[in-house]
Amino acid sequence: MEELKAINPIIPLDYPDPDIIRVGKTYYMVSTTMYFLPGCEILRSYDLVNWEHACFVYDQLDSTEAQRLVGNQNIYGKGMWAASLRYHKGTFYVVFAANDTRKTYLYTTTDINKPWVKKEIKDFYHDASLFFDDDERVYIIYGNSDIWLTELDKDLSGPKKNGTHKIIVSEKNLILGYEGAHFYKINDHYYVFLIHSLPDKWMCTQACYMAKSLDDEFIGKDILCDDRGYFNQGVAQGGIVDTPEGDWYAILFQDHGAVGRLPILTLIRWENNFPVIGHNGSIPSEFTVKSTKSDYDYTPLYGSDDFTSENDTIHGLKPFWQFNHEPNMKGYHHNPDEGYIELTNQTTAATFTQVQNMLTQRMLFPRCSAEVTIDASLLKEGDIAGIAALQSQYGFVGIRKLNGTYSIEFHSAMNKGHNKALNNERIKVNNESVILKIEVSFENQKDTARFYYHNKEKFIQIGQEHHLKYNLEHFTGYRFALFNWGTEMTGGSARFSELKYSH
Repeated sequence: MEELKAINPIIPLDYPDPDIIRVGKTYYMVSTTMYFLPGCEILRSYDLVNWEHACFVYDQLDSTEAQRLVGNQNIYGKGMWAASLRYHKGTFYVVFAANDTRKTYLYTTTDINKPWVKKEIKDFYHDASLFFDDDERVYIIYGNSDIWLTELDKDLSGPKKNGTHKIIVSEKNLILGYEGAHFYKINDHYYVFLIHSLPDKWMCTQACYMAKSLDDEFIGKDILCDDRGYFNQGVAQGGIVDTPEGDWYAILFQDHGAVGRLPILTLIRWENNFPVIGHNGSIPSEFTVKSTKSDYDYTPLYGSDDFTSENDTIHGLKPFWQFNHEPNMKGYHHNPDEGYIELTNQTTAATFTQVQNMLTQRMLFPRCSAEVTIDASLLKEGDIAGIAALQSQYGFVGIRKLNGTYSIEFHSAMNKGHNKALNNERIKVNNESVILKIEVSFENQKDTARFYYHNKEKFIQIGQEHHLKYNLEHFTGYRFALFNWGTEMTGGSARFSELKYSH
């Protein structure tokens, strides 16, 4: 069996709140996708280090006006969080709560390559972990500060009448109390893994509590408080999994500034039936894992696109693309024969982040760039089409039609809470087709972006260096976003081709 070196972060992209399972020789991992659609992405691996897209669980959730960016409504910082992924008696289960609808959703399938069936579990369960016990009773473990264990009906429709319902762990922590529950039964012992902060300063820390039965007291402690030498950013919250050979690993996440929260792999060993992560309380810088499928060629989780291929997604593109909120498909067209996507404004928006049909993909740590060709000949008055570094503190470069002429514009929203550009620059051009580019750096938490346009000879920077800032207003890492913003009227179109992604 092939051995390979694990290099952290194993995925240098924003995949927070991971949960992981193994089915036979295949590992599956789910991650928070919040307001991006299609949503609830599941990845696949055969070695725990290399990962590829397996499926999206849903194309749309409840199609509310906020999920569709209608008017001034949105679900930034909300949507689906911290899903629980389980496999039980031939069925895959995904459970998560959406913070905009305040509902808990249950999705199931017997084949991960086929559509998932959607149901709801009565009540709202924050950061829930689904657990099937050996006696066929089923539980959900959830909460913040107070961690609850609640027995569900066998059909998982809601709490079981007169079933178990109790707090198993509690912590009063003004910075971040226990949450992010992951619950397991291993060798006749019950374990709940939890994230919290150190009580005297912000530092994500991983804890674990154990009991010999669900009636016993859960007893535990912190099992990992390590920043891997990276700016006091702790590693915590995620799932654990065993290999076919019986080795154990955890995949947790670590904050990396504006690029987001990146998955970290670490070893687990057991001492007196209690988990010990890494070596001497820290994650080793180097270790090896075994592959269950040697020489497998993984499909990248990011990349360039000439828009000529057709895939089984709602937008027909490679699965590393997601819309910012639920798309208005009347305003989206993919032409694989000619190699472009066309975005046509169905609404106007007063603020940039309310623009529908932004097509996004994650940015890569520690640096990356993306350039795209835009045909602006079908824009209408006031329209601006371009490429953005998307978060609440966004920046973008675009081509705008104004008073019948075209210009290249740079916009920068520099402060949290400001949804209108506070800094901008405009350069008139004579052509209707342009190549625009963004370069970003996350090295040593530099978190900056530069914006460029091509003058048919070389790339020219426009505007100042833009500071990228991760904040809870959107609660996601920055993404490249292709957009067409109608500021005055509907019906204007922009065609995007030849997206080149570099690192």
